[in-house]
Amino acid sequence: MRLLGFEISRAGSQEPVRVEPPLVSAEPSGTATPKPWLTEVGWGSPPAMRGLPRVSAELAERHATVFACCNIIAGDLSKVPLKVYERKAGGEEVRVREHPLEYLLNVECGAGMSAKVLRFVLVYALALRGNSYAYAPRDGGGEIEMIELVPQSSVGLLKTDRVRFYDFVDGADIPRRVPARAMVHLRYLPQDGWRGRSPIQVASDSVALALAGQQAAGRTAQGGTFKAVIKLEETYEDEEARVRNAQRVREALLNPEAAGFPVLSATEDIKSLDISAADQELLASRKMDREQIAAMYRMPPSKLQMLEYGVKANGEQQAIDYRTDCLLHWADQVEAQANLTLLTERERRERGLFFRHDFGRLMQPTVRDQYEALVLATGGPIMSPNTAQQIANLPITPGDDTLNPPPNMTRSETAGPDDDEVEDEDDG
Repeated sequence: MRLLGFEISRAGSQEPVRVEPPLVSAEPSGTATPKPWLTEVGWGSPPAMRGLPRVSAELAERHATVFACCNIIAGDLSKVPLKVYERKAGGEEVRVREHPLEYLLNVECGAGMSAKVLRFVLVYALALRGNSYAYAPRDGGGEIEMIELVPQSSVGLLKTDRVRFYDFVDGADIPRRVPARAMVHLRYLPQDGWRGRSPIQVASDSVALALAGQQAAGRTAQGGTFKAVIKLEETYEDEEARVRNAQRVREALLNPEAAGFPVLSATEDIKSLDISAADQELLASRKMDREQIAAMYRMPPSKLQMLEYGVKANGEQQAIDYRTDCLLHWADQVEAQANLTLLTERERRERGLFFRHDFGRLMQPTVRDQYEALVLATGGPIMSPNTAQQIANLPITPGDDTLNPPPNMTRSETAGPDDDEVEDEDDG
């Protein structure tokens, strides 16, 4: 059976694989398709400093500062509308409300899937992993039918010459191989233009050091030591007795109820290899888990509740700095790739369509500042007494539905003959 130009097998047959278009040859592009065990172990080569954990997206996500940076960036970009604009010949930019992508990116991207959830997951994966994917098939007329999330860690990137293809499993559990035009692929810091790298991957040694301090603090809080050298007696009845004694000491170190106090003989000793309390204080003084990770994501300290860097007096300026230094940087990555993937070449070249985030919701003024700005722009009152009563949930006064004149323009515009005589006498 054929549906939308693709062959689909009937129920009970072998699991169908949809290929669009068929490939003559396709080779995996190296680390773009890592094995599951490689993803769990970590990115790239081991850390330069021996003893540090190998950083992966799953491990780094457990650090509160990494999660906060990814969560804030994804949350703020997903809660503002992503609008479609058209740039006219004279440079005027007009919003296009009737475009199908306006609905798919701001209301419902697929059957039962909120567009805000889609955009949040895509930006979160982009910040954490450096790559994020969504399936965007087109109908016979070239229109996007839906935008569907796919498992972020299981997408394979393949290539034949200069053309890229993606292997993944869609929401219906159907394996697919699609060209780049049918895939939304957001990527950060791609050295070859396709395979992205997250800030965690680039600065993996710094993140590994912060994770090591966090792990050491956790072991200290448990009341035991995890890494240690145990010096045993030189003479034992047999090897079994030696192993049994070593296991006893090890269990005493790992058991929280034992409080880390094993019973040793006079010739036995334990040398801890963990980070000491002084070393942990050194890490805290450097604030590796906050300042450097925040700098990797261009995140201002105030957004991470690091209040020693600012007070309420400069909160508005901090919000402006966050938008210009951090949020616009990540928003440009999303908008640029969405323009290439979701819009056709004709829409970009001939009509001048493009995407832009509306950051107006992030810069909401106070009621007083908003009204003062409107009065300054118009030169007078901006609402009638009836409108103000409706806002305050008060009874409406009949006849008070007109704007009062400004305080400096209360004189009547129609002057009688007596008024002119009075003005002449005053001049005389």
